[in-house]
Amino acid sequence: MILAPATPDDLPLLLEFREEAASWLGALGTDQWSRPYPADRLLATIEAGTVFMVRDGEATAATITLTPEAEEGLWSEEELREPSMFVNKLTVSREYAGQNLGGRLLDWAGDRAFRSSAKWLRLDAWTANEALQRYYLRQGFEHVRTVREGSAVNGGPRVSGWLAQREAQPAQHGFEDRTPAPAPIIE
Repeated sequence: MILAPATPDDLPLLLEFREEAASWLGALGTDQWSRPYPADRLLATIEAGTVFMVRDGEATAATITLTPEAEEGLWSEEELREPSMFVNKLTVSREYAGQNLGGRLLDWAGDRAFRSSAKWLRLDAWTANEALQRYYLRQGFEHVRTVREGSAVNGGPRVSGWLAQREAQPAQHGFEDRTPAPAPIIE
């Protein structure tokens, strides 16, 4: 499987991925991702070079967003002084579920964060999705705190404020990595 940057042509697929994930999550009893994500914001992250796709031949198996930019209102000033990379919108196609692609992507993200001189790989997960939180704990993340104040980037109250982190470290992820070398995080 090849890991490569997303292109603007991937926007419809990424929106479709999110709808597929929302439907699956809804069947599990959570409202995660039930509000549409603004396409213009997603396109901006693609153009910024922070969205990555896992390709399996002609199929797209998964996606992850990895950025040095924290969502406003989640992390403290002290935490923001620590060099970190932030995972967002990790999504695996249901066709590829059960193959540990999510875990491998988190390992890739931690390795990329390490190569950027980051200390931490951080994320915010859906506040009410306890199964997802347990998944991240099994992936080596430690819960930092839960933030409920503020609003979501796609409108409404904040719903993704379960904060977790793990140390950035080298990892073997098994992808053919066709992403550009990560830029160092400037402190």
